Formats: sequence, structure tokens, C-alpha cells
Amino acid sequence: MFDMLLWFAVVMVLFAVGDVVAKLTKARISSMFATLMLFLILFVAGVLPADIIEKAGLSAASSWSVPMLLFAMGSMINLRQFMDEWRTVVTCWFGMLAVIIGVSLTIPIIGKEMALSAIPVVNGALPATQIMTEAATKAGYPLAAALAAITFAVQKFVGTPFASSASLRYAQGLIGEYRKAKSSGTLDEFMAAAGKSENRNSEAKTASKRITLAEKFDGFYSSNVCILLAVVGGLLSVWLGELTHINYAILGLVLGVIFTQLGVVPKNLLQKAQASGFINMVVFAAIIPALANISISDLIDLILPLVVVFAVSVLSIFVMMKVLPVWKILGDKSMAFGVGFCQMLGFPSTYLISVEVCNAVAEDEDEKAFLMSRVMPRLVVGGMAAMVSILVAGVMAGML
Repeated sequence: MFDMLLWFAVVMVLFAVGDVVAKLTKARISSMFATLMLFLILFVAGVLPADIIEKAGLSAASSWSVPMLLFAMGSMINLRQFMDEWRTVVTCWFGMLAVIIGVSLTIPIIGKEMALSAIPVVNGALPATQIMTEAATKAGYPLAAALAAITFAVQKFVGTPFASSASLRYAQGLIGEYRKAKSSGTLDEFMAAAGKSENRNSEAKTASKRITLAEKFDGFYSSNVCILLAVVGGLLSVWLGELTHINYAILGLVLGVIFTQLGVVPKNLLQKAQASGFINMVVFAAIIPALANISISDLIDLILPLVVVFAVSVLSIFVMMKVLPVWKILGDKSMAFGVGFCQMLGFPSTYLISVEVCNAVAEDEDEKAFLMSRVMPRLVVGGMAAMVSILVAGVMAGML
């Protein structure tokens, strides 16, 4: 008992240091990047045992927490918001498709297992990374598993500058139109035209609003009941996966969406259970063993695949959004290019970028409110749309 708690404390110290680094750098260095780099350095230096996650008792916990998280992520998907911002969703998916095609073409250079392991990670979320590291490890590709983990650690550094600069150009264009309308005395007409679609969406929401079972009996959805629902959802997805031979990750996400839309499961299930922080930590811990047996020579071997994956990903998104006419879906090249990189960021990074951009461009609160209403929904929904990376991971894992 003492040894397990001791190693758990060591793990949490490194996690806490990562959080402090993110706070001190105002998220310019993500906590996940800092934490993974700390583990990697200490593994290579021989300071930490390779099985520290096992010693800390987190290996078993990660096994049952992943299906829970996947089911709960389904409860976070707002189908109404997706429908309202369908242009953003489709644009994001084209960006993901660009990465899938582009990185797949690098197989002759970096190898099939490397390319397949990296694609779902560039495409999106933490669960996709966990799925690929686990699949690559089981398939006997430890370097591919390490590539997935390191790709996850650094992708925000790649995606943030592109998403931020593209959103900044879009916001500057918008505010120019706003100020022109204000100076010419046609601001009311401009705002009415800009908000017309939002008003229609708001009316549709009000008309279709219904009280779900979860909302009606909200008081009965205690922390334990919500955790139970997450466990049952995860259990059902794993059972159906064994029955149908479809990856449980795909089934978990789909089941979460279905049961939430039916009103049986409350939105943001794990947040309501006050367990999201712990579950996210455990799932994140499941990635760490992929770094445990990496040597300095292995790190050198990973440099080429890592550079190739990101260089090709950026180029693929550029071609898809700037060269091909995909940008016309959103109607703006800059915003389409920015949305293409939402897959590398996810929430809350996309939200933080939108706030930063709007603060930088706006000169008063009215301008800021206008920009936030135009920039923030697209970036946030773009990050949410990248959740389908879990589905991509389910497919790619079966191909390893």
C-alpha cells in the first residue's frame, strides 16, 4: 500500500509540475507537453522505473476509464450546435481528411505503422492517442506507440500559431467591416444582417425545446448515478464491440450521443459527476508507458517521422483550404485555414485562442462581443468536430 501511494505521489508531482508550467507560461507550453517531456527525460535518464504507472496502480484504472470517457464524450456533443455550424463541421472534417491522405502518402518514407499511429493523433483528441499507443504496443511497434505519444505532446505547438494567425486575419477583416458600417451610420443594418442566421437558429431552438428525462429528474442524477451511467455505457460499448468486432471506441462515442439525445443521460456526464478531472488524468497516464522504454537512439530515430508527419499535415491542410475550393464552404480562406488546424488543438485551446484574438483586435466591449459571436463558435465547434478522431483511431488501430 505504501509503495503504491508513493509512486502515485511521484506521478502526481510530475502532473502538477506540468500544470504549473502551463500556468506560468499562460498556456504557451501546454501542461500535457510539459508532463510528457518530464516523464520522457526521467525515463531516458533512468531516474524513473519503466513500470511506474503499474506501480502507482493506474494501469488497471486506465483500462476501465477509457470506455467511460469515450461514452461521456458522446454526451458532450451538441447536435443542435453542430447543425447550426454545419459549415464549420464539414470544413474541419475536410481538414482531417487532408491529414489522413497526406500522412498516408508518407508510408514509403516513415513506414505503415508510424503513419497509421500518427494520423488519429494529429486528427484529434486524447482518447485517440490512448487507443493508438495501446494498439501499437500490442501489435509489437513500440516506436510507433512512442511516436503517437510525442505527436500528441507537441501538436499544439504546431497547430496554435497557424490557427491563431488565420483567426487574427479573419477577425481583422470582420472588424474592418464593423467599423466601416459604424462610421457610415449603418451599424444596425450590418448587425442585423450578421445576426440573421443566429436569430433563426435561436428561434428554432426555442420552438424545439423539450424537457428531457435527465432534466426532469435532475436531482436524482447524483455523482454516483452519473458515474454508474458512464460505467454502464462503457460496458455496453465494449460488449457490443466484442459482439460486432467494431472497435469499442467508435461504439462508445456513438452510444454516448444517442443516449444523451434521448434524454436518458445528462449532458457533460463526467462533469456532472464531478469526476472528469480524475478520469482525464487516468487516461492521460495510460499514454506514459509508451515512453518508458525509449532510448536516446530511439529518440533520434523518431525525429524524421515526427518532422515528416507535421510538415505533411501542414502542407495538406494548406492545399485543402487555400488551393482547393473547400474554403468556399465557410466563405473565407483565413477562417477555413484556421478551422483546419482545430483538429490539433481541441477544447479548451480553441476557446482560449478565440478569446486572445478578439482581445487583440477589439478596441471596446461592443467590438469584442461582436467578434466573439463570429470567431468563437467556429473555433470551438471545429475543435468539437475533431472528436471523430476517435472513430478514425478505431479504424486505424485495426489496420496495425
